[in-house]
Formats: sequence, C-alpha cells, structure tokens
Amino acid sequence: MDKISPLLSYFHREGHKFILGFGAVTILFYLLGLDVLGVVGLILTIWCAYFFRDPERVTPVKAGLVISPADGVVQSVCMAVPPQELELGDELRTRVSVFMNVFDVHVNRVPIDGVIVKQVYTPGKFLNASLEKASVDNERHSLLLKATSGKQYAFVQIAGLVARRILCWAEDGKEYKAGERFGLIRFGSRVDIYLPKGVHSMVCVGQRAVAGETIIANEKTKENDREGEIR
Repeated sequence: MDKISPLLSYFHREGHKFILGFGAVTILFYLLGLDVLGVVGLILTIWCAYFFRDPERVTPVKAGLVISPADGVVQSVCMAVPPQELELGDELRTRVSVFMNVFDVHVNRVPIDGVIVKQVYTPGKFLNASLEKASVDNERHSLLLKATSGKQYAFVQIAGLVARRILCWAEDGKEYKAGERFGLIRFGSRVDIYLPKGVHSMVCVGQRAVAGETIIANEKTKENDREGEIR
C-alpha cells in the first residue's frame, strides 16, 4: 500500500475509490481468464485515472485578476441574470460559461481572492450542460464570493447529461485565494461565473480555458467584453 499511495497522489482523492475499484475488477477478470473483459476493465481503469487527474497549476497572483474556475471550452459569454437563490437581484451581468467534457480535468478552482458568503445547492434535471437552459433547469451548486475589492462574484457548478454528482467543499465565511480547489463534478459538466458590473470578459467563445491559470477578467481594466474568431 505504501507504494500505491504516491501514485494516487497524482489523482484527486474523490477518484481513489473508483480507480482502485476498476483496477481490482480488472485484475480479477485476468485471474479468471476473462481476457476480453480484462481489456475492457483496463481501458476503463485508465480512463477513470485520467478523468480524476489533479495537476498543479500556476495561478497569476496580481490583485483584481479573475481566473477561470474550470478547464474546458468557453461555451458562451453573454448577459444573464444570476441564480435567484443567491439573491443578487435581476440586474444582468456578464456570464462566462466553461463547458467540461469527459476528458477535461474536473477539479474546480476559486476564481478570485475573497470570502465565500453564501452557497446554495439546487436539485434539478440532467440536461446536456451545453444547452442554455441548463443554467436554470439542471442540478447546480451556486456560490457567492465577496472579493477583497468588495465586488461580489457568483459562480455555479452545473451537472450535465453524464455528470450525476456535484461535490463542493467550500466553507461559508472562509477566505480563499484565487486558484484554490473548491469542488469537483463527475462526469462532464459546466461552470458559470457571473461578473460584477463594470468587470468585463477577457476570453472569447471557443477559447480553451485552464482552471487556476487562464485570466478571464480583470477588475482594473475598463476594456469591454472581447470578441474573437477562429483562424
């Protein structure tokens, strides 16, 4: 077991039981001479380990930077009303949505330095997370953070068609640094972040974002939401 522990440290702790479980079943198949099932089990074990990987990230530490909370593709940048459960009113905010497919890292990270002041879990459907209505209809976990600047940021973990479990270990009243891990979604999902008034998106639709590294906004700049095109 002492030799296995260092290997498991490369993967998030929430995935250890799945990796070990798939691995044990795979070994059993081979011991029973069920080679075809053994190959299937090996593929699933490798995929499971890949899914739960939890690499270190280099987070920019300049004050006012807003960092992507998730790995994946920027699916949309639009004006939207924050989740009602966070009681931020009906004023439109810039919403950046990052869609994670089953091959992306699914560990979520805090987008900016600040204190978690509220979080609400809302049960719901399991529609494809790439759909616009998933923000309202799907199971989600919404968090409200008060940044050191005093501005309020809402970010939401949204379950998807395959994802059936949202994990969030953030604590109300606790201060977090940008890039710190706060949750994970199994298996394929989306994270929305609602920027406060006057803070604009610095990413474009179709761009790949890296949790804990990609800068998606900057409180210090007056630049409007960016636009891009595939070249």
